[in-house]
Amino acid sequence: MSKEFAIGSKVRVVALPFYVKTAEPMPMLRPPDVIHIGEEGIVIDRRPGGYWGIRFAKGAFLLDSQYIESTDTPPESHSERD
Repeated sequence: MSKEFAIGSKVRVVALPFYVKTAEPMPMLRPPDVIHIGEEGIVIDRRPGGYWGIRFAKGAFLLDSQYIESTDTPPESHSERD
């Protein structure tokens, strides 16, 4: 089951694939060292095949949801009961 991310949300790389595909009109395969584990990016779109277009500092790349996690933390619920 793939994770869902909102367009414009921040995500973090948790694992690297064997290669990364650029998110250009004519995608190219790049070595995985163009991004790093822990690097954060912004989701720019959803692509067919379960891929997410993500803008990083070195460009936009397509990653499967298994390689990323959301950095948007849900608000913590504090109980006011004493």
